[in-house]
Amino acid sequence: MRIIRSRTELATLVAQWRNAGETIGAVPTMGSLHNGHLALVNALDGQATRRIVSIFVNPIQFNNATDFELYPRGLEADAALLDGTGKVDVLYAPDAAEMYPQGFATRIMVSGLDGMLCGADRPGHFDGVATVVTKLLLQTGADIAAFGEKDYQQLCLIRRLVQDLDLPVRIQPVPTVREADGLALSSRNRRLTPQQRQQAPYLPAALKTCIADLQSGKPVNTCLNTCHENLKNHGFNVHYLDLRTGDTLLEATKPEPGTRLFVAASLGDIRLIDNMAVA
Repeated sequence: MRIIRSRTELATLVAQWRNAGETIGAVPTMGSLHNGHLALVNALDGQATRRIVSIFVNPIQFNNATDFELYPRGLEADAALLDGTGKVDVLYAPDAAEMYPQGFATRIMVSGLDGMLCGADRPGHFDGVATVVTKLLLQTGADIAAFGEKDYQQLCLIRRLVQDLDLPVRIQPVPTVREADGLALSSRNRRLTPQQRQQAPYLPAALKTCIADLQSGKPVNTCLNTCHENLKNHGFNVHYLDLRTGDTLLEATKPEPGTRLFVAASLGDIRLIDNMAVA
């Protein structure tokens, strides 16, 4: 596996691959890798002859400077994990100056999808996501790129920007990978204290209970209010808990095919998100 830090060096290699008729798969990440990220790499099996995993903690998608500084980092361990798969050709690890050189002045905004759920909770976050993902898709020359369903709003936003900007890349969704106790894998989980880690699995458990209530025919508001109170009673600060359509993410009034339950909740200063299909 080759580690590349400059976009010029990456462009040279990508051009060589293109001339040789290779197909390129990309997995954009912010590092602190876990089995969820490896599932993204594995999702490209048989779909790409070359694979690039990028690691870049993107400063412009953080609206909290402390959160950015505390985001887990460990490039050496990440590189070893990727190299061990035997599937990754390049680890692309640019720094901020490489991604956003002096004078950089462009932002990409995906209207509508950026202002709800996590977008409402974290103003400007999805402009930063859309901007960096567009740059990474262009820099890697990806034919296909894998993104996890845990960040479902992000997945929808990226699908929209690819469609709207006519980017020649196919987006491959990958189901959420969970711990044995149901907690969705996330780099942020490493910041949980032992006590918080014991509390955290109640988040997916509460979603499952809420979904069972919805499927039994109970009113949506009743189900959501009960779930919200249960999470609060278990120590969570709930930022949002919504039933939404699975494509446009508009609010849903009843469980129908494609609807999903979305939640963001914090334990202390650790913000956790999750979502599950309802019907």
